[in-house]
Amino acid sequence: MSTAGFNSQNGTGTGQVYTNGPSQNPAALQQLPGVNYGVTHQPAYNPMQAKAPAPPGPGLYPSGAYQPVPPVSSYQPGPTFTSYPSPVGQPLLTRPPVGGPPSHTPPQSASPSPGPRLPPAQATPPPPAVSSSSYYPNPQQLQPMAPAWQYNTAPPPMGPSSSMSAPPRGPVANHVNPVATSTVLPPPPSSGAFSSAPPGHMSHTTTQSSGPGTPPSSLHAYTQPGTAPPPMNPMAPHTYQPGRSPYGPPSTGPPSIGPPSTGPPPAMKPTPHPAGPPVASATPPPPKADGTMAGNGPQAPNSYNHVDNKMAGLPQPGPPGRHLGHYPSLPPGYQNTSAPHNATSPMHPALQATTQPYTQPSQSYQQRPGGPGPAQLSPSLAAMSLQSSTPEALRVVNLLQERNVLPPSTIPAPTPCLPQDLKKLNCNPEVFRCTLTSIPQTQSLLNKAKMPLGLLLHPFKDLSQLPVVTSSTIVRCRSCRTYINPFVSFLDQRRWKCNLCYRINDVPEEFMYNPVSRSYGEPHKRPEVQNATIEFIAPSEYMLRPPQPAVYLFVLDVSHNAVETGYLNVFCQSLLDNLSALPGDSRTKIGFITFDSTIHFYNLQEGLSQPQMLIVSDIEDVFLPTPDSLLVNLNECKELVQDLLKSLPTLFEKTMETQSALGSALQAAFKLLSPTGGRMSIFQTQLPNLGVGALQSREDPNQRASAKDVQHLSPATDFYKKLALDCSGQQVAVDLFLLSAQYCDLASLGCISRYSAGSVYYYPSYHHCHNPAQVERFQKDLKRYITRKIGFEAVMRIRCTKGLSIHTFHGNFFVRSTDLLSLPNVNPDAGFAVQMSIEENLDDMQIVSFQAALLYTSSKGERRIRVHTLCLPVVNSLTDIFSGADVQAITGLLACMAVDRSVTASMSDARDAMTNAAIDSLSSYRQSVLTIQQPGLLAPACLRLFPLYILALLKQKAFRTGTSTRLDDRVFAMCQLKYQPLAYTMLMIHPALYRIDDLTDEGALNINERTIPQPRVLQLSVEKLSREGAFLMDAGTVMYLWIGRNCNPNFLTQVLGVPNYAAVPENLYLLPELDTAESQRTRAFIGWLRDQRPFFPSLHVIRDESQLKASFLQNMIEDRTESALSYYEFLLHLQQQISK
Repeated sequence: MSTAGFNSQNGTGTGQVYTNGPSQNPAALQQLPGVNYGVTHQPAYNPMQAKAPAPPGPGLYPSGAYQPVPPVSSYQPGPTFTSYPSPVGQPLLTRPPVGGPPSHTPPQSASPSPGPRLPPAQATPPPPAVSSSSYYPNPQQLQPMAPAWQYNTAPPPMGPSSSMSAPPRGPVANHVNPVATSTVLPPPPSSGAFSSAPPGHMSHTTTQSSGPGTPPSSLHAYTQPGTAPPPMNPMAPHTYQPGRSPYGPPSTGPPSIGPPSTGPPPAMKPTPHPAGPPVASATPPPPKADGTMAGNGPQAPNSYNHVDNKMAGLPQPGPPGRHLGHYPSLPPGYQNTSAPHNATSPMHPALQATTQPYTQPSQSYQQRPGGPGPAQLSPSLAAMSLQSSTPEALRVVNLLQERNVLPPSTIPAPTPCLPQDLKKLNCNPEVFRCTLTSIPQTQSLLNKAKMPLGLLLHPFKDLSQLPVVTSSTIVRCRSCRTYINPFVSFLDQRRWKCNLCYRINDVPEEFMYNPVSRSYGEPHKRPEVQNATIEFIAPSEYMLRPPQPAVYLFVLDVSHNAVETGYLNVFCQSLLDNLSALPGDSRTKIGFITFDSTIHFYNLQEGLSQPQMLIVSDIEDVFLPTPDSLLVNLNECKELVQDLLKSLPTLFEKTMETQSALGSALQAAFKLLSPTGGRMSIFQTQLPNLGVGALQSREDPNQRASAKDVQHLSPATDFYKKLALDCSGQQVAVDLFLLSAQYCDLASLGCISRYSAGSVYYYPSYHHCHNPAQVERFQKDLKRYITRKIGFEAVMRIRCTKGLSIHTFHGNFFVRSTDLLSLPNVNPDAGFAVQMSIEENLDDMQIVSFQAALLYTSSKGERRIRVHTLCLPVVNSLTDIFSGADVQAITGLLACMAVDRSVTASMSDARDAMTNAAIDSLSSYRQSVLTIQQPGLLAPACLRLFPLYILALLKQKAFRTGTSTRLDDRVFAMCQLKYQPLAYTMLMIHPALYRIDDLTDEGALNINERTIPQPRVLQLSVEKLSREGAFLMDAGTVMYLWIGRNCNPNFLTQVLGVPNYAAVPENLYLLPELDTAESQRTRAFIGWLRDQRPFFPSLHVIRDESQLKASFLQNMIEDRTESALSYYEFLLHLQQQISK
């Protein structure tokens, strides 16, 4: 593996280091010469330099998901140790813990990581030997080290952080501080989760809002989808209880530099814990007052460190010694009921598996005056033991005896164990879910559970119900900048307590008016406090420049190879058909560039009779021939654009030019889009072989099936990553469409999309005649791509309750500061994942919250903020942690981590680490949760699918070995695992198999007057197939319809329209529309499956003789292959390792 490969968080470079997913929150990074993004950069870590052990130091524990370590294993019969060279500054340890001790330092930079924990996986079924050493190392003892993942540890710092206020070049984005003053303010309560500026550069707007007594309703326009607003159910009264502190114990440490806190006076003492087992205190601790950072003068107005740090006003200190005594009880209307969630339309079972039932009937939940609020729940919550409330999750399953653990239909996301009112207000798991729905109190407890803690997000998902609020005042916590949400506490009508940092804030006068009920004096009934997902139309304070217009630039390969594929006809026709549906307004701009060995621009200026082609042949120094007429207003020049699209396919049909100067074309496109920002769409059909960014083939077809480590997963050059970061700095995202029958080095080309928050589309063996299924898929994908919603110049920040910290991000983006993701474009099909650690004990808390805020510019030019808030309980027992495990979320996060490990270390490391994840969690369950030891491989019911999913990952195209897999196919599968939302990822990992030759209306769904059959989901094993049947496999991006040799003749004639098996066409990819009940049922079911996802899965009808039969059988995860274990053999292997 190249040492210039992924040495830093944002990937690799030779000398230039960037920060991007997987990132370890860089805050101390060296400034890149000549490139100013308002970010600093950290020195690269060379994994190949780690040769010898050194004395123990502060860098003892890995900083994040993966760090490169060259494995040097020694394999012996029987239990052995596997030794690896340790990075400098780290002793060799015995099997480091999955999650090390909590780091109490800001997660600002990465440190080297110990090696992985198992020897490289064997290519043959016999399981490898595994170290039998203790899981918890003795730091004083130098022992051989075994590979392990360290899920939940934040990276220790590497030196002091430097300034991050250098301005970027070019246009200023709309997510920074509009005004900077030297005001002294309290610090964010947590080092990692809330930092809105680096130390020494904290600046906030000082605008004190003072609204009228009853603001006019025009300032509070509220639009709710549907004909009438849904009933808004108010939050509970949260009056202060005189017997205890609303904050918890008073803060200790040096006095605050900022205003005095409004904590309880010394005479007031917190209530002692009740007798019995230890439970979380009902009084969360106060925000820490020490370490406050003062402003340091005006900050550069276009630094990217603030997502949307508009201050609602400076904190106003209360009178000295003010007693927070008994407040008058609230009016009768202050009772807490919650709105029923709108029932969504039925979904595909595998997609429903990632959702949570939201159709519980609304139940009134009334608190007596003075009762606890969501952020300070009474100790009675501790009585809601997960053992008693969800016994099914902890039912002991012997996996070796229960052959069929796959449920017949859906796998719902576990519901957090919260009070009923909070449960119904919680965020939809399709949008926001956590790997553990019960958060451990301490990092050590999380380490014992041996499960990763992380969040999976789908923040810009298309939603049928999205409350949108227009208000002159967006209410946020003055300390940590959290948006007001359903899980805050109202102490009375005028004050609310933040659920992330526990600061008490004033309720602005404008917020007293409820635009839904048109009533005054009930802030707890506002839509912001009734919806866990909400969107704000941002006022002007959230902008530094006018919102950018929608700008679209299409860059098209027109070499001989490209013309031969025939993609140009499909592209031009699709864009012609959907030109009017392109998102935008009257300012929308569009442009085109084509390229082969030269660059062709198109002058589309209004007034020309036809488009004018301008050719630039100097690809070494690309320039824009007429900068003002290459990007034109779509409305004004629509006819010229249409003329160009009609003529493009024939313009190059006779070309003999075989070279591709993609790098130069990208540079030209970047120059064209830099002044405005926008979306660049690249269509490429071959390996770039001319000019800058030229690549050479690195794939050896003879090594595709090698059981050894896969080579060339990292980029061959950093040209595309550097260009992507330039694009990101100018608010340009790059989407790549790769249509090729030959190797194109997607590992290198994909960087252009990965670091600019773009998307990658891959169509192997694309040809307009030879591969009609790919053509259909390309057409459908292109239509969705052209017409789907889009957000420009976006940033996203994830905040979490004090004590928790985020340390690694996964997805396509650039990390601008420790917790701020830069997204030049955001689309509704993009998913993200983050890993977390517990920095401070959560003993005094009973719930924690997570909030994702996405600030973007809509295609209509509106600045909007979409906010999602998730609330989860805190528990203090391993039993409760296991019962709340979300097996699909865990699998999705592990897949992201394994992709990173494959690139930064090796494929065998990643495979071993995934196997160890299953061994570790089931071993912890057996040792720490089970009271009666029984023989067999035991798992709680909630984790019964975990070994199956891990085996599925090992056999997935991204990670499989011993099977011929094209390098570009493997890299694209890795891109999808990192970038797709969980619902679609799970179908790629574990496809769904159905028998469809005997579909009936029994148990069918009725949607829009269509009857959708619901066949049972079958195990992925050949033994479930029958020669007399027809079976549909849904693998996410592709579907296979396998026809048995003795298939029911009725199915063949009524559905496929053929008289017998021999008449089934070889390349059938479309089901004929026959006027029969069987045909209608089959097409309705397949159509319904396709409708559940934004991309279009192609359908392949296959027979025993079909070439695609091998692909179909490779997805039979439970069966043994020459190079992989069967499911039962894998279970025996896990049992053997656990029982050591």
